[in-house]
Amino acid sequence: MEWLDLLFVQHSALQAVVVISLIAALGIGLGKIRMFGVSLGVTFIFFIGILAGHWGLSIDPQMLDFAESFGLIVFVYALGLQVGPGFFSSFHAGGIRMLGIALGVVLLGTAMAIAFSVTTGIPITDMAGILCGATTNTPALGAAQQTLQQLGADSNAPALSCALTYPLGVVGVILAIIVLRKLFVRPSDFAAPSEHKNNTYIAGFQVTNPGIFGKSIRDIAHLANHRFVISRLWRDGNVSIPTSEKTLRENDRLLVITTEADVNALTVVFGEQEARDWNKENIDWNAIDSQLISQRIVVTRPEINGKKLSSLRLRNTYGINISRVYRSGVQLLATPDLTLQLGDRLTVVGEAAAIQNVEKILGNAVKSLKEPNLISVFTGLILGLALGAMPLAIPGISTPVRLGLAGGPIIVGILIGTFGPRFHMITYTTLSANLMLRALGLSIYLACLGLEAGPDFFATVMRPEGLLWLSLGFAITFIPVVLVGLFALRVIKLDFGSISGLLCGSMANPMALNYANDTIPGDNPAVSYATVYPVCMFLRVILIQIVLMFFL
Repeated sequence: MEWLDLLFVQHSALQAVVVISLIAALGIGLGKIRMFGVSLGVTFIFFIGILAGHWGLSIDPQMLDFAESFGLIVFVYALGLQVGPGFFSSFHAGGIRMLGIALGVVLLGTAMAIAFSVTTGIPITDMAGILCGATTNTPALGAAQQTLQQLGADSNAPALSCALTYPLGVVGVILAIIVLRKLFVRPSDFAAPSEHKNNTYIAGFQVTNPGIFGKSIRDIAHLANHRFVISRLWRDGNVSIPTSEKTLRENDRLLVITTEADVNALTVVFGEQEARDWNKENIDWNAIDSQLISQRIVVTRPEINGKKLSSLRLRNTYGINISRVYRSGVQLLATPDLTLQLGDRLTVVGEAAAIQNVEKILGNAVKSLKEPNLISVFTGLILGLALGAMPLAIPGISTPVRLGLAGGPIIVGILIGTFGPRFHMITYTTLSANLMLRALGLSIYLACLGLEAGPDFFATVMRPEGLLWLSLGFAITFIPVVLVGLFALRVIKLDFGSISGLLCGSMANPMALNYANDTIPGDNPAVSYATVYPVCMFLRVILIQIVLMFFL
């Protein structure tokens, strides 16, 4: 059985890969099991790693340190790329109120952790892990461990307390949502629509408002103060693609792309909305008229990346119209100031010959998008690690703060994901590629983290303070969610769907979001989760380091 020894016992690169892969495979498989409608998902790898470490399985310490660090770096960088496009947009007026409420959850939980550490005598190193487990935040745990290493403290301490409190952190948010719903929510609290729904809406109008007869589309758009794109105009039996200088006449029929919230206002502007539902998925757009066709073209030419739609002058040059832009599963209005990115899918309307010319300009070489752009990935990792290693002086702290392996890459990922296209930097990765990077990095990190914590885990649980850690962790999870949720419900008057989503986002808890999506009608939970998640994730990574610097 020498080959089994070689695979699982003798420390080597081969043995390390086998052990980590085995832990990850078992954890992912068991993580799909649901209990009372809840599953731990990929985080079950953490607990399989703990069991493996407890039973004596180990890998070379240097190999363990490398794999754990590399997994964390890849995970947080890919996470930053994913949340980057929505990070700064969450600061817009509609999201400020959501963010303010979510930050209340973050700050209240952090304050409770500090207070518990002072009053109970639990070392701040252990309390940092309790906080990370209670808020189900593995990037913050990685940041805490890196900070402790810089300070020469035991970096393994947070992993033990995090592992102990993590399961109740998952369940606690769900219980808090259930308590809010059962005790405080009225039927009317579900009625408010989402304030952040940005999906496009297609409507047909007939021009019957005398106030716009003879006015150009540009003038009407200025007077209406609403965002819309006129895809087609029917007049006297002929169809055309109107330019901004086109004047409208009585009884013109228009196919307009706008947002659902603006439909009623545009009905007043144009005069009459047609009854036909243009938003059905089975509409054959090419059969609507015989003169124009509709085709979806993908931006694949690097030269187009970062350019504004108006700078291409496609409508004036080729007589086509771009009605919608699909980006990461979201429909965007094709406004002149929209900055195009590699991978955008543009719905183009026009004559066949004109569309062929536009296709040459935009690229439409879908196969090229499937090829990984690894230069930007590795460049981002280098920049992220450089930023993480940079010492930052904070007043009142003698030791400079470093963002570390977790903070630096996530910040650079956010910045590159947001601003990269504006500097013509190709940052496009397919959604599946991004998910693969995140899942691979997180799986490796959790497997190593579990192996590292395993030998001492059960001895820690059996100590008298084990139950205290569980109780404090559950309090840090449950109390801020209930208090802030009740405040948002009764004082801010948000609908319960949006409240549930922002509570899940502030706690970085996708498992709780799945529960909210399954039990609350509408897409408000998912929208509000996406609004607050990037900022709260970033803030927790930074806060945990500041807390350790001040109180260690």
